[in-house]
Amino acid sequence: MNNKLTILLIEDDMIEVMKFNRTISKLGLNHKIIEAKNGEEALEFLYKKDRLPDIILLDLNMPKLNGIEFLSALKKDNELRYIPTIILTTSNNRRDVLECYKIGIAGYIIKPLKFDDYVELIKRLLEYWSCNELIKG
Repeated sequence: MNNKLTILLIEDDMIEVMKFNRTISKLGLNHKIIEAKNGEEALEFLYKKDRLPDIILLDLNMPKLNGIEFLSALKKDNELRYIPTIILTTSNNRRDVLECYKIGIAGYIIKPLKFDDYVELIKRLLEYWSCNELIKG
């Protein structure tokens, strides 16, 4: 059985945000999407701890607080550290991949260039997390 997810999307590129929302709509999913333009904005939201997301989709290259800096802050919090965080980025820099896994991410995904490939990737990603035992229904 698939759960309705609350997803925190941390992305500074509005075209990428629109692409993600368009994908969710195209797939007919009713997940709740919370948007943050950067890591700083996302941490402000998360530190309130009133509506924690089920998963976080995080871009790495952002202003103010980049993805790695955000992850480091997230993992220091005893409650927030367990939220599965998946990197969704264009960076295939091996050093970034290793650093993110060292900090404690749940996955690292390179955004495909073709929209249809992107839709399929997001579909599989959300299918997995919507039935994962870590996510409570």
